[in-house]
Amino acid sequence: MATEHSRSAARMMMAPAVVLLLGWMLVPLMMTLFFSFKKYLPLRGDSMANGLDWVGFDNYVRFIGSSSFWPSVQATLIIVGGVLVITIVLGVLLALLLDQPMWGQGAVRILVISPFFVMPTVSALVWKNMFMDPTNGLLAHLFIFFGAEPVQWLSQASLQSIVMIVSWQWLPFATLILLTAIQSLDSEQLEASEMDGAPKLKQFWYIILPHMSRAITVVVLIQTIFLLAVFAEIFVTTGGAFGTRTLTYLIFQRVLESQNIGLGSAGGVYAIVLANIVAIFLMRIVGKNLDK
Repeated sequence: MATEHSRSAARMMMAPAVVLLLGWMLVPLMMTLFFSFKKYLPLRGDSMANGLDWVGFDNYVRFIGSSSFWPSVQATLIIVGGVLVITIVLGVLLALLLDQPMWGQGAVRILVISPFFVMPTVSALVWKNMFMDPTNGLLAHLFIFFGAEPVQWLSQASLQSIVMIVSWQWLPFATLILLTAIQSLDSEQLEASEMDGAPKLKQFWYIILPHMSRAITVVVLIQTIFLLAVFAEIFVTTGGAFGTRTLTYLIFQRVLESQNIGLGSAGGVYAIVLANIVAIFLMRIVGKNLDK
């Protein structure tokens, strides 16, 4: 049993890491809040001393008053929701498949997980040029082979294309977490259900899926945190056109157009608020599942 002296020593050893972590989190946040109330134009040559005019909530009003604000929020939520649905459904199926004994099982698992280690910029370029090119892309040749007209993916189905690209990147992560959850399932439960004559579908629905519920909620929570900040895939493929401009990309564009760091900081605060709203909603779901 830990003594009071050992607990005090542990706190002393952890204190530097905690202070460093808090500083790493709080300093950028406080600077963002500070600049959001200022008119700061360093891209125009204004120095820190001469270019910090107090504008109050003007940056917030300008940013939310833009006609692009709510469409960008909608696009962000559509991408997050679409990617979560695809990765969870396909992740469960892939995890079930990879859990079955097969020849070269280790190599297959590595191949399935490998897309997660590809840089977002690289994967977006591969999808844009190799798969979605309307003239030389593999999907175009596939459509022509079946006698159909090739799809202009990045203009006719731009938002769906972004969802496909991002889903391809995050599917390995979901598969890995869900596969770990399946492998932790007590085999005696499945054996008992088989002895009772339960079909495979009922085994999945009443035993395997409830056992995976906590892993699914963890996947949803972690992926959502990162998906709210999707940027590279949009920058490389559509450049924010055709309804693919997310809130993160809108902040980027507003800073470049106005060259006002304060306006971009106000957008960053809105992004933080949106992320916290989504996080609170997801944490309530996670909390309910963890209490079961």
